[in-house]
Amino acid sequence: MFCKTTLFTVALALLTSASPIIRDDLSTPTGICVPLQKRGSLKTAEGVFDYTRAVRQLVRQRNKFRQNLINLQRNLGAGALPFGAEIKALATLPKHLLHDKRGGVPLTDQSFDLEWTGLVAIGNPPQNFTIDFDTGSSDLWIPTTACESCSNHALYDPVKSSTSAKQNGSFEIHYGDGSHTTGTPFSDTVTIGGVTVQEQFFAAVTTESPEFATDPSDGVLGLGFPALSNLYRKPFFFTAIDQGTAPKSEFAFKLDQSGSELFIGGTNEQLYTGDIEFHNLTSKAGFWQIGGGSLSLKGTEISSGFDAIIDSGSTIITAPPAAATAFWAEVDGAQVYDEGQCLWTVPCNAVPEVSVSFGGKQWTISAEDFNAGTAGPDSDLCVGALAGADLGLGKNTWLLGDTFMKSTYTVFSVEKSAVGFAQLA
Repeated sequence: MFCKTTLFTVALALLTSASPIIRDDLSTPTGICVPLQKRGSLKTAEGVFDYTRAVRQLVRQRNKFRQNLINLQRNLGAGALPFGAEIKALATLPKHLLHDKRGGVPLTDQSFDLEWTGLVAIGNPPQNFTIDFDTGSSDLWIPTTACESCSNHALYDPVKSSTSAKQNGSFEIHYGDGSHTTGTPFSDTVTIGGVTVQEQFFAAVTTESPEFATDPSDGVLGLGFPALSNLYRKPFFFTAIDQGTAPKSEFAFKLDQSGSELFIGGTNEQLYTGDIEFHNLTSKAGFWQIGGGSLSLKGTEISSGFDAIIDSGSTIITAPPAAATAFWAEVDGAQVYDEGQCLWTVPCNAVPEVSVSFGGKQWTISAEDFNAGTAGPDSDLCVGALAGADLGLGKNTWLLGDTFMKSTYTVFSVEKSAVGFAQLA
């Protein structure tokens, strides 16, 4: 267990800096490469925006950060919440989607899911799982053999592991369809690539929400900071740092249609060129959050001075509703697609290219990546990958997921308390 003093010490290290830190470090990589598979996109095979799945993801995203704030308040106290943060009511699905069961989609059909997954081994001898790596949360959870609703997934069997140990406590996550995922804490040996840690805490899920019944991943591994942990324990990467099994205290993502990877314990210089532009964290709460953000359209700055949480577990860029509305007001031909979810469409032949900066280089999001799919099978309108939502994180905090991360090589450094970006090779 870690204590509040430990968490507070970690939090104090997250100091604000408006200036990018440039590092020209092209040494031979010493970390571990974990190949990732793209589990589809927001588009169907026909290129149509999958409204139902997108809304489910947006609602799940809001509740993930709601739970983060609850965990943060419990772990560090109310004073640790970010300025202007507010724990919102549980976000719920629109009524017309509550009975739209995901079970109608075969598990093998992965074209509709929105994850970057890789293999994780748990136990001795190892039991293998396909896991979604999420920088926006901090816990590892997988289904167990005691879960009757988890038959579509690989199941953890503690009896078959000589290093498994049941722990005290409980684990629970609530979802927007009224369902929940619950589990029992265990500790065991966990290996990702060649990085192995002993006695890693995780949740062995005994009740799985229908939200995950047909999900191609077996579970989630959070790469956020300890203060956000639902289990009140250190996440895998922090355990690896403590046990000395991670060569360096940073990890990095390349996200693309092919050749995607999570690199643990450093960076893979074969995947980027030039310097890494680091930006110090602005959050003392344990989010991978940086400041000084700006968004430009056709070279003109539309929004500026915002903070952004870099979240590999999200797809659509999420801005405060007023900022999202202000952006789309500058896009020719834009019109509201779903007022409740603050989604917009634009003529498909005019989907804009946008760029994001944090005081250094402009990182360009291509029109292809900014296009979430056509509004219908025969529509000439396309849904834009920027929505508005109040996540309770403060009035000027954005969420940048893989729509943004696909435009950069993204580095998360615990030692520097910083997030870095580099040009993809």
